Amino acid sequence: RLRRTPVTIRFVTNTTKESKRDLLERLTRLGFDIAENEIFTSLTAARNLLEQKQVRPLLLVDDKALPDFTGIGTDDPNAVVVGLAPEHFHYEMMNRAFR
Repeated sequence: RLRRTPVTIRFVTNTTKESKRDLLERLTRLGFDIAENEIFTSLTAARNLLEQKQVRPLLLVDDKALPDFTGIGTDDPNAVVVGLAPEHFHYEMMNRAFR
C-alpha cells in the first residue's frame, strides 16, 4: 500500500554486522520487495560521515561489513569506525585504534 503513495520509503537498521548487499539478500529471501537504495544502515551513516569529513578510518567492523566501505581510503588512518566485531577487539587492534 505504501508503494502506491508518493512517499519515499526507507528501511532503517542499526546493524553493523553485515553489508547492505547481504542485508538486501536476506530481506529479499524473507519476501520483502525492496531495493538496495531503500536500505539505510548505521554503516551507511558512517560512510557518509567519512566522506563528508574526508578522513581515512581504521575499520573495526565485522569482515562482512567491509564491502560498505569499498573505495574509502584506509591508509595512514586518522579516524576510527567501531562496529560489532568481537573478533577484532584484541590488544593489537585496540592499540592501533588508540594510536
